[in-house]
Amino acid sequence: MTSPQSPSRILIIRLSAIGDIVMASPLIKTLRRSYPNARLSWLAEPAAAGLLRDNPDLDEVIVWPRAEWRALWNARRYHAWWSAVRDFVRVLRRRRFDLVLDVQGLLKSAAWARLSGAPVRIGLGSREGGALLMTQVIARPRSDARIGSEYLHLARELGLDSGDFAMDIALGADDEAFARARAAETGPYAVLCPFTTRPQKHWFEERWPELAEQLRARFGLTPVLLGGPDAREAAARMQQACPALRSQVGGTTLTQSAALIKHARCLIGVDTGLTHMGIAFNVPTVALFGSTRPYLDTTRANARVLYHRLECSPCRRHPTCGGAYTCMRLIEVNEVADTLAVLMHGETRA
Repeated sequence: MTSPQSPSRILIIRLSAIGDIVMASPLIKTLRRSYPNARLSWLAEPAAAGLLRDNPDLDEVIVWPRAEWRALWNARRYHAWWSAVRDFVRVLRRRRFDLVLDVQGLLKSAAWARLSGAPVRIGLGSREGGALLMTQVIARPRSDARIGSEYLHLARELGLDSGDFAMDIALGADDEAFARARAAETGPYAVLCPFTTRPQKHWFEERWPELAEQLRARFGLTPVLLGGPDAREAAARMQQACPALRSQVGGTTLTQSAALIKHARCLIGVDTGLTHMGIAFNVPTVALFGSTRPYLDTTRANARVLYHRLECSPCRRHPTCGGAYTCMRLIEVNEVADTLAVLMHGETRA
């Protein structure tokens, strides 16, 4: 299967989530190498758009203001809602895309592919009825443990120049300056990313302060917490247990957090978009997976996944352990610290 000959206007649709956009980002350089003269656009929701705006190989990021539309609908401002939808469709159609890649594969992303008016619409594992809106569908690979394997599979199926297929997150000068200023304040630091949307993906709260103490004593690093506003209370409890912890939780934009990760000495995190950024920026990274296992092969010598497989693994959204989360409990603090020591310094312990 190959993509159209020399498309001149290409749209990638991956609306969310942050980690998935990070893992899909190699498609940008892949498409740029394959079609150097094409106009390349990406459709995303506002939360993740900042990770794409400064990429020099993207000509445009189109932002779907989904939350604004929901607010109009909930306020029963139906005329304003319809006007916003109509105007957005016009924006898409004025671009005259001749190729759309829907790499999210959901009905909402497929709908935008169809509404774009593009004559060729290729979906990656389209479901929820989205396949009916595609001109081609490429199945997702089933057993590839590589990070971002589904996007690499798509590129190969389309005959694109996938090259090294490295993740590609670009940051603006202001975000880089922000991170450098924080680094000057704290000295060498490690980023901790304990927070995510589902409790079964969390490592246990009491273990993070213990790990933070090891980062300070064993590695000489200031431990820095990253996360969104909803995690402020948990971050405060962790700081109380370990006063050496610095918290940026709820105090940075997504791109500022990304810059802090880029300039960190190392990162430890659960299955969340910030953790995947550590691998994208080639920062020594230890990823703690349990109920989910998005990949085992990080493609980086300085990044490792800790994952203790059980008979029920990975349970994803349907844990059967009654809240014990044994798969995550099996990951001990010393295992994390020892793994990090190997990645950073080649240390081993008897």
